[in-house]
Amino acid sequence: MKLETQRLLLRDINESHVDDILRIRSNEVINRFVIRKSPENNYDALQFILTIKEKTKNNQTIYLGISLKDQPNLIGTICLWNFSEDRKTAEVGYELLPEYHRQGIMSEALKSVLDFGFNELHLQEIVAVTNKFNESSKGLLLKHHFILQEGKQDEGFPDNIIFRLQKASRSPYEI
Repeated sequence: MKLETQRLLLRDINESHVDDILRIRSNEVINRFVIRKSPENNYDALQFILTIKEKTKNNQTIYLGISLKDQPNLIGTICLWNFSEDRKTAEVGYELLPEYHRQGIMSEALKSVLDFGFNELHLQEIVAVTNKFNESSKGLLLKHHFILQEGKQDEGFPDNIIFRLQKASRSPYEI
């Protein structure tokens, strides 16, 4: 699968992206707000890619690498996953190498994925979970009209907060 924006290509990841995935998923700045086992080497990154490919094949996730149109390397990822049983709700997740922060890149990628989720997958709601201390992520979600779900908890992750965006609540001029 491939989505294109003015500056970006969002595309399926594959084995050729091992170095990029290792660089992204083991980045200390990104991982400051994410609790996960980071890949320690190319083998770990390859195992992650193979897992994602399998989950994509089984319609469990849509996981896309983000690159600038004029560059082959991935600079981040964005995904829709954790689909509800009726396929009306999904969770969005994203990460971007720090040297590309504050350039509107993730906003551009998120807008494209929201459009795809609501208009192609016919989702009714997209959820986002972020760390309460991640001001950039919270700002991104608010910019795209996500609403903080006061009092809703991410079980086992007390520092996380949950946002949601319903299809009906989106402005028709947004996309």
